[in-house]
Amino acid sequence: MTVSLTKGGNFSLTRSEPGLAGVVAGLGWKVNTGPGDMDLDASALVLGADGRVLSDGHFVFFNNPACPDNAVRHTGDNRTGEGEGDDEQIAVDFDLLPPEAEAVVFVVSIHDEHGTPAHTFGRVRDAYIRVVHVAAGMELCRYELTEDSQDETAMVFGQLYRRDGEWKFRAIGQGYASGLAGIAKDYGVNV
Repeated sequence: MTVSLTKGGNFSLTRSEPGLAGVVAGLGWKVNTGPGDMDLDASALVLGADGRVLSDGHFVFFNNPACPDNAVRHTGDNRTGEGEGDDEQIAVDFDLLPPEAEAVVFVVSIHDEHGTPAHTFGRVRDAYIRVVHVAAGMELCRYELTEDSQDETAMVFGQLYRRDGEWKFRAIGQGYASGLAGIAKDYGVNV
């Protein structure tokens, strides 16, 4: 049975599924019609205890589909958002994460080559992140974002984090008007 989370809610993945070795974060959204096409992209940042990326290589996105230890892998860029189900997925293998990895943050940003002001999360609806136990074929938890994000061009959807030997998931829903570059800078990526 899937646990539905609200903003700020937490769920212990490894307590609910002892021996859990990895998960897939499925991220989805729909885009309302408006001026120009809009491409959204999922990415992940592997963080240490200081809340910063372990290295620039631990920023996983469509141009860097896996971190150096292959523990976090982007499964492919969906440029249109067409179809049902997850728009993009990021796999996380807990056993391959280095001991200094304390969290994996999941972000969705608007890829906007032209700086179109109408391209904000105000045009995005039905956004969610879900955590799936692939080996068992089941969704463990889900967070449906409901924030009004008229000015934001990037959003931290949620994060996996390690606490007292357990892996947990936290629903975040924090928007950034500074886009993916602002998020990357806040987490210590050299941009």
